[in-house]
Amino acid sequence: MHPIEILVFLILLFMGVPDLCRWLRRPALAYPIFVVGGLVFAPFATPELRIALEQIGQLGFLLLLFEVGLEIELPRFAIFRPVLMRSLGWALLQYPVILCLAHFVGLGLAGGVIACAALTGCSVGMGYAAWKSYPNLDDASREKILHTMLALEIAAIVLLSGETALYTRGLHPLVLLTLAGVGVVIYLISRFARRIEKVFELILQNTTHWRMHMIVLAVFVVCALGQRFGLSSTKTAFFLGLFMSRIHHDGRDLEEFIAPISRGFLIPVFFFALGIQIDWSFLFSSVGLIALGTAALLLGWRMVIHRRILPTGGGERGFLLLCPNLTIAALASQILIDGEHANAAAPAWIVLTGLFMTVAAVLLLPRPPEDAAPANQGISNE
Repeated sequence: MHPIEILVFLILLFMGVPDLCRWLRRPALAYPIFVVGGLVFAPFATPELRIALEQIGQLGFLLLLFEVGLEIELPRFAIFRPVLMRSLGWALLQYPVILCLAHFVGLGLAGGVIACAALTGCSVGMGYAAWKSYPNLDDASREKILHTMLALEIAAIVLLSGETALYTRGLHPLVLLTLAGVGVVIYLISRFARRIEKVFELILQNTTHWRMHMIVLAVFVVCALGQRFGLSSTKTAFFLGLFMSRIHHDGRDLEEFIAPISRGFLIPVFFFALGIQIDWSFLFSSVGLIALGTAALLLGWRMVIHRRILPTGGGERGFLLLCPNLTIAALASQILIDGEHANAAAPAWIVLTGLFMTVAAVLLLPRPPEDAAPANQGISNE
């Protein structure tokens, strides 16, 4: 199949997915549909097209994490600490199961911990639309669940940051310097976030034709600086948005100004590229079956934890909001590939498990009522 034909299909997805999700009343299903679309066309994509889409998609991932951070108002640590501790307990209850499964697919202890961090993490960017449209939640319960989602994502990102250095370099003195550099960059972002806000406000107030481009450029510049100082660009984007207050101009939020290029193009490309990277030979092999079984086992165990051990709130199916984890799984998979210590099946197992868990969780969530106010769908066709 010619690359142009795949790009035509991708543009049709851009146009049709938002309306389809609104019709289904499944706003959180948009991004998984792009992943499945990429998976369908994976056998027909040339290596050059895969690389091009992956590189373009990485820019979309930066904007996705930045927008998610902007949407979330980080509570004071005194309020956030109990939620963080409870979330860590919820995650640790799943570690023995994941470690056993990781050993079964050929991962050692370090690789198993990476799998644990990924599969117990929460992709707030994928679950946020579902959280906004989740029915019959009071404000306190809704806020508690969002803080839990945030705590799981932060814990996963921090753990993966440390594990990346350990897995790729082993017990080396540079590992401590790398971890120290990560901490310093996060601290600097938190300290200078207000000054960076003023830059964005200046752009909004003094630009017209190039406004969207200047905002995106500013985000990428900060991410590049974070990458240079030891914190990956993806983590920099997330923490940048997290530490910044909500910025408004002419009654619109900051993320609305960049929506045509982020939600309308780059972010969908990221998820399509994520699907196109999955090898069909793993999907229809024992690795795919193990991933499907892992997803079912973890979802079942989480239901038991939610009902019997550590309730997460939100009714019987509230725990499903914590289950979308595909983007975190993709990060962990890339760590394993870069480390060159794991067999090819292990990264595929993590990505497929994340895909199965994310799609299943979104489909099992209750639909919002038809007369509910429209939620932020994550992508826009306007």
